[in-house]
Order: sequence, then C-alpha cells, then structure tokens
Amino acid sequence: MYGLSRFYKYSLPLLILSLWLVAVFLLSDQPAKSQHTAISNKEKSQSTLLAKRIMPSTLTENVHKTVLENGLTVLTKEVHTAPVVTVQVWYKVGSRNEEPGVNGIAHQLEHLMFKGTKNRPIQFGRLFSALGSDSNAFTSYDQTAYYGTVERNKLKPLLVLEADRMQNSQIEPEQLASEKRVVISELQGYENSPEYRLNRAVMQAVFPNHAYGLPVGGTKADVEKFEVGQVQKYYRNFYSPDNAVLVIVGDFQTANTLETIKEVFGKLPRRQEVEGRRQDSEAVASPRASAEGRRQGAEGRGQEVGVISSSSSSSPIVLREPGAGRLLQVVYPLPDANQPDVPALDVMDYIFTEGRNSRLYQALVESGLASEVTASVTSLRESGWYEVLVTAGSKKDLKKIDSVLSRAIANVAEKGVTTEEVERAKTQLTADVILSNRDITSQAMRLGNDETTVGDYRYTDRYLAAVRLVKPTDVVAVINKYLTKKARRVGFFEPTQKQIAGVGDKPDSTQTTENFSPGVPVLPSEVVKYLPPVDLATDAIAQVLPQKFKLTNGLRILLLPDNSTPTVTLSGYIQAGTEFDPDDRAGLAAFVADNLLNGTKSKDVLTIAKILAERGASLNFEVHREGVHIEGDSLAGDLPIILEILADVVKNSTFPAQELELHRQQTLTDLQLELDEPAEVARRIFVQSIYPKKHPLHTFPTEESLQQIQRQDVIDFKAKHYRPDTTVLALVGDFDLDKVRSLIKNEFGNWEVSGQAPTLKYPPVSMPEKIVSVNPVLPGKAQAVTYMGYTGIKRYDPRFHAALVLNQILGGDTLSSRLGAEVRDRQGLSYGIYSYFQAGKSAGTFLIEMQTSPADTSQAIASTRQILQQIHQQGVTALEVETAKRTLISNYNVSLANPEELTDRILMNEVYGLDKVELHTFTDKLQKVTFEQVNQAARELLHPDQIVVVTAGPSVLAEKSIR
Repeated sequence: MYGLSRFYKYSLPLLILSLWLVAVFLLSDQPAKSQHTAISNKEKSQSTLLAKRIMPSTLTENVHKTVLENGLTVLTKEVHTAPVVTVQVWYKVGSRNEEPGVNGIAHQLEHLMFKGTKNRPIQFGRLFSALGSDSNAFTSYDQTAYYGTVERNKLKPLLVLEADRMQNSQIEPEQLASEKRVVISELQGYENSPEYRLNRAVMQAVFPNHAYGLPVGGTKADVEKFEVGQVQKYYRNFYSPDNAVLVIVGDFQTANTLETIKEVFGKLPRRQEVEGRRQDSEAVASPRASAEGRRQGAEGRGQEVGVISSSSSSSPIVLREPGAGRLLQVVYPLPDANQPDVPALDVMDYIFTEGRNSRLYQALVESGLASEVTASVTSLRESGWYEVLVTAGSKKDLKKIDSVLSRAIANVAEKGVTTEEVERAKTQLTADVILSNRDITSQAMRLGNDETTVGDYRYTDRYLAAVRLVKPTDVVAVINKYLTKKARRVGFFEPTQKQIAGVGDKPDSTQTTENFSPGVPVLPSEVVKYLPPVDLATDAIAQVLPQKFKLTNGLRILLLPDNSTPTVTLSGYIQAGTEFDPDDRAGLAAFVADNLLNGTKSKDVLTIAKILAERGASLNFEVHREGVHIEGDSLAGDLPIILEILADVVKNSTFPAQELELHRQQTLTDLQLELDEPAEVARRIFVQSIYPKKHPLHTFPTEESLQQIQRQDVIDFKAKHYRPDTTVLALVGDFDLDKVRSLIKNEFGNWEVSGQAPTLKYPPVSMPEKIVSVNPVLPGKAQAVTYMGYTGIKRYDPRFHAALVLNQILGGDTLSSRLGAEVRDRQGLSYGIYSYFQAGKSAGTFLIEMQTSPADTSQAIASTRQILQQIHQQGVTALEVETAKRTLISNYNVSLANPEELTDRILMNEVYGLDKVELHTFTDKLQKVTFEQVNQAARELLHPDQIVVVTAGPSVLAEKSIR
C-alpha cells in the first residue's frame, strides 16, 4: 500500500480557487508594435486576466492550525457540503529515513499498523469497515499517511482508533512473518512492470548517495531480513505526536472537535530524550541521507545534490529483460519543493507533455516514434527530479527517440516558448488543482502533504501566486539550468521477446487436496467489542434529486445543481460498447470512441485540443462492454465549451485517415504491452473461458483484428450506434438549471435519429461442470494474478441487494472480509484479494481476483475455495449481515460526497432504467435485506466446485494460447 508522493499531477498542494469564464486574450487582434513591447504588454494583460479568474478564497482560508502540548500538529477545515468527514494522520517519516539493508522498513511498518494494538488485538481493517470508513494508507519518500473518510457521527471513533495505534500498535513475530509475505507479494507485483524496474535502476544512478534513490516499498532481500526488534525501534523512534500531523476536513464544528482531539490525543506523551532518539534512529536512518553527507558528496563531485558524475551519465543504463515494449526514461535532478524555481518547472512540464499540442507529444507521438510520452515534476523535502517516460512505437529505435527528445528540449531552450503556451499551461495547472480538490479527502491530502513536505500548510498560497507570475523567460531559464545533458540520467528497456506459453484445461489437483485449516476466525462480536462507541443519533441527509428531461430525439439528461465548488462534472453513456464488435474486427468500438476527438467538420484535432487546454477542461471517451462512457470536467464558467465540443464530436466527427492510422499503431503497441501484464492476460482468458465463441463478451482485440479495421468501418459503426436515443448525460455542479437545459437543447436538439436502435440478445451461458484450471505463463514475471469465477446475475435480478451484502462478507474488503481476513491477513498469502458481482444490463459475472507470490498461489486458491464452500454450506451469521449492511450504507453515503462518484451513480441508475429516487432509496433496499435472503443467495450463487480458475504469471501449465 505504498504510493509515490504524487496525489495528482504534482506533489505540490495548491489552492482551491474559483475561476471565471473570460475571453481568451490571445485570440484578440493586437496592433503591430515593437516585438518587445507587444510581448511585455501581452504578458502583463494575461497575468491580469488570470488573476481576475481567481477568487480571494483559498484552500487554506478557513484552515485552523493548533499544536497540542505534546507536539501534535492539528489542521482543521470545516466543509459543510455533505455530512461526512475525513481524518488523516501524517507521520514525518518515509523511505527518506532508510538506507540499504533496511530499505522498505517504513513500508513494512505501515502494513503492521493495521494488525491491531494492545488495547484492540484485532485487524484494524475490520474496525474501519464496521465504521463504514473509506480507509487506507500509503508510504512515500517523506511521509507515511493513514486516512479514513466516514459519516460525521463517526468522527470520534476514528480519532480514537488512530490515537490507539499511534502509541499501542503490537508488532509481534507472527504478525511480522505473515505481513512480510504480503509485502513481498506486493513488491513482486511492482517487479512485473518493466517501467518499475527501469525506474528503479535509473533512480539509483541519479541518487547514489541519497535514500531518494531507493525504492519506496523496499526490496525483497531487505524485507526478508527484517526482525521484530528493528521494526519496533523504528515505530518507537518515529510514531509519536510530536512527529505527526492530524488533518480533519469536513462537516464538524471546530471548537467541539478540538476539545475531542485534546481528550483523545492530548494524553499521548511526546517522545522523551530527543537526542537519544536521534541516536537510536541511526539504526534505520542512513547517515548518507544527512545534510552533511549530502553536502560532502556534492562537493566531492563538484555538482548539485543528487547529480552523478558526467562520465558515468554519458551512456544509458540498458535493461535487457523479458517484456513487450521498448521504454526510454530520462531523469533530471531538481531542487527541493521550497526553492523558487519549482513553479516555473511545473509550467514547463505542462508545456512539454500536457495534451496533443504539447511539445514532446508533437515531436514523439505525432511523428509515430512513440505511442505515449508522460512526464512529472516531483518536489520533495530535500530534493526533486523531472522524469520523462517514453513508450516507443513498434520497432522504433530508442537511441533515435532519445535524440529527438533531446533536440526538442534543446530547441525550446534555444528558441523559447510562446506567451500563449505559458498562459495555457498556467490555466491548465490551476484548473487541475481545483478539479482535483472537489472532495474532502483530496483537500485534506493537500494540507497534509504541504505540512509534512515543506513544513507549511499555507504553502499553496505562495506557490500558486508564483505560478501566476511565471513568464516565458522563466521557463527557458529553468530548462537551461536543470535540463542539461550533463545532469540527466538515461535508461533504456530493451525487451527480450518471448511468447506466452499456453494454458491447460484440466483441474489442478492441488486445489482440491490442499490441507487447509482456517484457524479461529474473528467473530463479528469481537469487532463490536473493540469498536469505539458510535453516536447513533444522525441527522437526516438532505435528499436532493436530479432533474430529468428528454429531448424529442430521445436524448435523456439528468441535472443536479451543486454550488459547493466552482466546477462541473459531466458523465455520459452511449450504447456503443465492445459487445457490438464484429468477430473479425474486434477493437472497432474502441477505435470509434478513441478517435471522436480527432477532428470534426469544423475543427481539426489540434484545434479541439487547444480549446479544451486553454480552459484546463477535459473530455474523454472510454469504451466498455455495454457502452461508451463519457467523462468531462471543467470550471463552472467553461461548461458551454464542454457541451459544444461534446455535441460537435458525437454529431460531426470525421475520423481523418492519418489520425486513424496513428491510433492503430499506438493501439498495436498498447496491445503488446497489455499481453505482457499478468492481470490483463488472466482477465482475457478468464472471460473467454466462461463465455463461448460467438458470445458478445468472448471477443477481444488481436493484432489481426486491429489490422482489419478500415476507415469506412469506423464511419459506419459510428453512424449506426451513436444515437441520441441510446445516450444519457448527467451533470452535477455549479450551474443554473434553465440555462443548462437551454444550452443542451441548442447543442443536441438537431442530433438526428432514424430507425430503431441496434440491439443484442445475449445467449444463455451454462455453469462449468467442474473446476476448470487455466494457467498462461508469462516469462520474467515475479507475481502471479488469479481470477476465479463464473457467470453471475444481472442488475435486475431480485437477489441483487442480497448479493451485495453477501459479497461484502465474502470479499468486499481486502482486510475485513472472510477472504481478506483468512487469505490475506492471517496466512499472508496475497497482497490483495477481492470478490465482485459484476451485474450488467445483459450479463453478470461473479469473480474473485487475487495477487500472490508464485509459491503461495496453490495454497491461496485452495483456501479461497474452502471459504466459498464454508459459506455455501453453512451460510453467514446474522451479525455479519448487519455489519455488512451498515458498512455498505456508510460507504454509499460517503461516496455521494464525491462529485465524480455522485454523477456516475446518477448516470448508471438511468442507464439501468431505475427511477431517479434510486439515488436515495438504494440504502433503504440494502437495509431491508434479511439474514435469510443473504444465506439463500449464498446457496444459489456460490459454486466452489463449478468454477473457472485462471492464473497468469511465472508458473507453468500450458497448451493453449490467447484467442
């Protein structure tokens, strides 16, 4: 559960601001004065315009900072838009405090913090689940954070649990042994990725004398050697109130909450003997990570911190390992987050890689050299870096790509950037901040990251103010200063091509003969015993329903005004999914969806991209089995632009031949990469093993089918399937109902429809008669991925809500469910294990997904089947049912506080033909599920002896290839 310190495109927490719609200054005509005067006036005017789009309120305006007597820093921010609250504890320790030999100890401790305390010797995931908390944790370079979002009446219980594990976590040999297996499984999952392996090699070369060069999650060799005493010492050294930041954002009253915090956390002692603590920490904190060590290293090389010598960086690091695609990675050391060059570096990054008009996209992707180019600026407490990752096009030479990349950067350094590019990048950056801070969890993340990384939660104020002042000359200056050939380190990943071995259709005998003894399960009564008291007197949630209307052409629209943030979220659906793919042209539906934005009768692809980029807005189409999902985000004032572009592309897309061919090559490269991923290979074969040929769900794109797709196929598919009467749009945000209704009528009212919409009849699919074992082998992979399951229920099945409750008990949570508690937590066999009832309009699938070490796979599968057998035969308990219902209801209420999840829920209710009141009656239906209904669903829906089991990874059993 570790994550790099990048919650959004940038690790720098910014402001939540309001932007108003203004005319784009660059589109206006200007008198031809001297070049210098014109540019200066333009920069000044545009900076003024950008500033006018920003309202005085900021992310930190109503944030209160309190420091308790024991040193705990508390940040509180009231947000009363929904009856939910998020609680986060950030510790100022991460992989930065490690050295080779104990690399990964911060990550290991993060896992152990869920194993229980002296006061509550129970898996904390079960307690969080019982509270209905959306909880998790991550380890990064500079910090380790734990977070949970709950209904507001559960604020105090969450505080009690976090205070308990701050001081009383139990770290025992048995717990460490099982969780080490889990961590190793997690690391093996990262090792499956060539990108991860390449990044690890390059970062170690960039930072040879600093812990930033170590992988955050650690290495298998180090994790295997961890001893209880080491982890306990690390816990004592770094987990204390004076080394932590508590962040609370949401629907609460500050004064009362501060009193509760003092009551709960105030009694925790700060660590005594600070000097002694510093000496103790040397056992796990690298002396090379000290300021003096870094300074001596830099002086010895005569370069900036973290930069390796020019002689060692002149040739690329080359990894020749099993894989599918060529990768180029370039890393440039940068200054720490507090340095004044950081805002200009972020603007530079947007100019280089954000969108179709960006410099590196044009140089590498549009030219056909690469299928993808991404980049990111990382700014941390002690240093930073700029990382560029290029996925090469098929059979393209990495040296040539590197040469073109270098020339593109040098060209910008020599000729500069335009004012238009800079202003567009600044607008995109600012809009991204606003759009990524619409929910309270994200807002708290910003504050916590600010306070622990740079020591000031108000950092975003001065940061964004500095962004607004960035000029073209500033961008050129930071390129010349940091993006030099001498400073960079380059890595090549050259795959050794190996074919996937086939699969076998016979059952694996180890799955039925494994000697599995589940031990003593944690009873639901134990969870109740250790759960802090919950105030059951909750206020009624305001049940505001979306407004629905329908155009004469059949287009359905649902609108829900919400002025809590100056943004709009759009979610849409068109019945044009991959279920309509012809057998010989699998991938056609995706071709259409992916190319809609590539040109219309009035706008070419770059014009469309520019219009969206200048406003920091996004519009995307993603194809699924049963439909195409539309996702759009914009600032409130830019909604007319989003609707205009959406209407234009669904009505008037032209699919230029050149863009289609470029997309084909990118898709072929993506397919090669997908078929090198165990999860994707397992998913494909799992689905194909359940659904027979000629079934709409059986077909997947292949190289042959993608090559068969012609432009006329794309045009015909779009004309046939993109229809207003099979389209639904849902919007939530800051808008006026009447104005938006009028806008939609004007833009979509002339979208013509003729005839009846195409339909499909899904043939019935029988259950497998026995256990079917299928094991594709992928060379060079460290972790195995397993899918288990069979056909399931549709969304309209009367057992749907009972199945949700059953699934929550079975595998709805990787820590608190039956599967999670046994396979993941007690036995330590899997990093993650989940179960799902995927219930669609026309078909349903029940599946269990897990990631395991190859050595543990058979045991994990056997344990999973035994648990299925237990629940199928013996059922679940009444207390489990009530706990699961409370969890599902709480999670649902929390999810509605997130605009994206709310919009998607409104959309899919309409797609499934449910009444709009389903938005609020869904929880009533869950509450009415009975103990008997859940056990009946267990008898009818769980079939441990009629199941397809697909494991993709390094183990061997094979005779059949992917179809």
